[in-house]
Amino acid sequence: MMLTTIDVVPGKQYEVLGLVKGNMVQTKNFGKDIGAGLKSLVGGELKAYSDMMNEARATATKRMVAEAEALGADAIVCVRYTSAPVMAGAAEILAFGTAVKFV
Repeated sequence: MMLTTIDVVPGKQYEVLGLVKGNMVQTKNFGKDIGAGLKSLVGGELKAYSDMMNEARATATKRMVAEAEALGADAIVCVRYTSAPVMAGAAEILAFGTAVKFV
């Protein structure tokens, strides 16, 4: 499955199948919060949070791809990611794009 952030795949013609999306709601781990609080005293990357968000993005992407595959898509164009707080200590990662079939 080809994923791209551009809206045109050079050299390819395709029909649009529709919007596809995948999401993941990720919560913070109490242990990670303690470590992050201590790390904030000295500065630097919060590696545990970076890893957690990378995992959430990967899961959202897999869900989006599965939705596109169910439509028979060859690619997803205009792929975008967004995040938003859902509640205190939890955020949603949303991956979305346009599923297309090459002709």
